[in-house]
Amino acid sequence: MKLSITEVEHIATLARLKLTEAEKEKYGSQLSQILAYMKKLQAVDTAGVEPTSQVTGLSNIMRSDDITESEIAAEIINGAPSQAGGYIKIPKIFENK
Repeated sequence: MKLSITEVEHIATLARLKLTEAEKEKYGSQLSQILAYMKKLQAVDTAGVEPTSQVTGLSNIMRSDDITESEIAAEIINGAPSQAGGYIKIPKIFENK
């Protein structure tokens, strides 16, 4: 499937790309080759192939999201050069006008 320059320009617009005429020719040719290869892949008989999203057998291992108390916040606040009301006090960077 050979893409026209108009189709390449449309794809470039969707991708918010500004292409030169040489780039339009180059990328049009490359995209056409990709689409031709995809057409070849569509011809492959996959009737007996089970759908899969992971070919290595790995699974997503997630730990439970447990809330635990930590004293690190108190240590950080106590280590700050200036503190007030349980928070780190920093110099103002904006002045109220």
